[in-house]
Amino acid sequence: MSHLKVGVFVDAENIKFNGGYQLRYDVLRRFAARDNGTLLRLNTYIAYDQERAREDQDYAKKSNTYQQMVRDYGWKIIVKNVRRYTDDQGNITTKANADLDLAVDAMLQVENLDLILLVTGDGDFLQVVTALQNRGCRVELLGFEHVSMQLQRQVDAFYRGFLIPDLLPFSYEPRNEWGQPGACVRGTCTKWFTDKGYGFLRFIQEVSPNLWITDPRDPESPYKSVFCHANELAEGISADDMQNRDNILEFYLKESEVDDGLTASNVRLIYSPGR
Repeated sequence: MSHLKVGVFVDAENIKFNGGYQLRYDVLRRFAARDNGTLLRLNTYIAYDQERAREDQDYAKKSNTYQQMVRDYGWKIIVKNVRRYTDDQGNITTKANADLDLAVDAMLQVENLDLILLVTGDGDFLQVVTALQNRGCRVELLGFEHVSMQLQRQVDAFYRGFLIPDLLPFSYEPRNEWGQPGACVRGTCTKWFTDKGYGFLRFIQEVSPNLWITDPRDPESPYKSVFCHANELAEGISADDMQNRDNILEFYLKESEVDDGLTASNVRLIYSPGR
């Protein structure tokens, strides 16, 4: 049984604008503790526009309601007030950068933690990650879109948030039962035979400490392999898209008519790092 002391630090603004809008903090908490680790720190850094809140009561109410919901899941919220800057041409820009706060908090806590899950895609954290690792802490990264490649290479493990079961809700499938026949899931293509017109997709069936066992044939693997025929691909998806394992696909699951496995239908490309 794991006795890892875990800390999670969420760069909420970066995630919000890079594919992670509506991230579920309850699922993220379960993911961070998937190996029975002890969650010592759960920090999320959220922007708040005070000026807008004074003029827009609806914004203020929604923001406060959202913050309370996150707190109810046991997270500590560090609010970063939005600041406005005017350049020489009179253009106004807004900024609520939490990088420094997050970096300092992580460094101050490193002596108390065995594992840090950093939720961001910002390459500015590269030196922070290196420093944390040099202090003996394992650092894992979770991000969605536009995740720094250097950051991915530096951390001990990288997880694409789209693939974590239920981490992002399906607005059009509010009662979606991830992994069950009829449900919608997100995954990747592991093999595609262009000449034969079919291939195999893979998705994470459940959050598990064995995410490193990526071969679905292993009985301890949380991954599931799904047959996919070319006729089920949405318009615009090419064979090259299917042969790129970095592409994120969204598809429905159906029970196979020839065996006890699953097949994919209505396969759509939702994210490609090269686009």
